[in-house]
Amino acid sequence: MPTTRGLGFMLLITLLLLIAFVYNNNLVYLLCFLLASLFFITILHTVNSLQGLQISKGQSTDVFAGEYAENVLLADNPSSTERYSIEFDLNKETMQTIDIKAQHNSRVSLPRRVYKRGCFVMSQPVIASYYPFGLFRAWHRLNLEVKTLVYPRPSHQDCPLPEKNNEQNMQGNSQKGQDDFYGLQSYQPGDGIRHIHWRAYAKGQGLFTRQYSGVQSSEIWLDYAQVIGSDQEERLSQMCRWVLDADNAGLAYGFRLAGLIIEPNQGDKHSKQCLEALALA
Repeated sequence: MPTTRGLGFMLLITLLLLIAFVYNNNLVYLLCFLLASLFFITILHTVNSLQGLQISKGQSTDVFAGEYAENVLLADNPSSTERYSIEFDLNKETMQTIDIKAQHNSRVSLPRRVYKRGCFVMSQPVIASYYPFGLFRAWHRLNLEVKTLVYPRPSHQDCPLPEKNNEQNMQGNSQKGQDDFYGLQSYQPGDGIRHIHWRAYAKGQGLFTRQYSGVQSSEIWLDYAQVIGSDQEERLSQMCRWVLDADNAGLAYGFRLAGLIIEPNQGDKHSKQCLEALALA
């Protein structure tokens, strides 16, 4: 389809044709036909700029609610011709324009902010080209779905982690000390610098310090039934905060949520399993 520039170019050709007809000027006729030839040849170049490109979905990183989902696409140009100004569009909200070298792969990210936890699906993005002069727009709607898992937004409330007492085999709180990680509290003047939770500060969540308990604990359990909140989303948000805090402190923790029980463990694989359960709850 012709663009606004293309319609203006058609109007120019029409005016030149009228001038040539009124004044019977052969040079103006020549210019008019030359521009008309250029106009129609441009259609072929615009369409061919998309011909043969292979677009597939890439691996998108999981995010938290309120962050930007990447929505990654992979563009493969198997031909020996470089493709210029290839535009990727997502619902007219996110747009990326790239050049794809001959026999080369390019990675395209179409970021979009997501606000709800769960599985976010980017469907049917559009690939388009205005090459070479912007007189025409050739496009194709891709039959692709890129899925991104969205975790609950971590709670900003200062809520200590639950603890498990080895002797009684039950959850409870113990006296604060300097042995095991207990939870987070707002920074108070005089708190030690080495106890500041720098990761939370770097994310703009405020200045907090780590608190520790004086009773040794081999593991803790994060149980949805013990979370206090006004609604489900707030409770899931608090569970998400617990998972992040326990993982950051290097604790072994178990996880209970709506009949799902994940045995105590630690590490990135374990925390991701818990966060996925929260996202899909």
